[in-house]
Amino acid sequence: MRKLVYYVGISLDGYIAGPGGEIDFYPVSDEFMTWMSEHYPETLPTHVRKHLGFDDAPNKAFDTLVMGLGTYQPALDINISSPYGHMKQYIVSKSLPGIDDPAVTLVRDPLPLVRELKQGEGLDIWLAGGGKLAGSLLPEVDQLVIKRYPVMAGTGVLAVDGGFQPTQFTPTEQVSFANGVSVTWFDRK
Repeated sequence: MRKLVYYVGISLDGYIAGPGGEIDFYPVSDEFMTWMSEHYPETLPTHVRKHLGFDDAPNKAFDTLVMGLGTYQPALDINISSPYGHMKQYIVSKSLPGIDDPAVTLVRDPLPLVRELKQGEGLDIWLAGGGKLAGSLLPEVDQLVIKRYPVMAGTGVLAVDGGFQPTQFTPTEQVSFANGVSVTWFDRK
């Protein structure tokens, strides 16, 4: 059975983006980018993968992603309707009227979709954000892969925004980088 994995970058105070969706305040090093390209190349958008020279790298962890409109909007803002063309893409939105790209599927209710996807074959499913979507799908999240950045945001988009839902996870692995970034894997307890 496939897992739903919330693979996400988080500030020390629990934000995945600034109040305007900014993520450029996260410190990124060559060491970290090399690690990411070796372990999670599919988590970089298709146009970025081409720029970095590994557009033909095989997906290693995920072949499907589920993301909310707030996470999808930056791609639309630069006229990219299929930001992760190397994966099956599902966009969750109640307000978006439609998507004119056959490579992207608009979804209104993510729970039945995720439950069906988990029963299928393939690599794991990447919950790509945002916080409200993560809150609504928390009962289905099997694993967290938290990229923790050594920065305080102060405000912004919460990692999980869905009301009080205590859910226990167990840390299983961690890797750290010279610039203070760490990646920790947590499995649902």
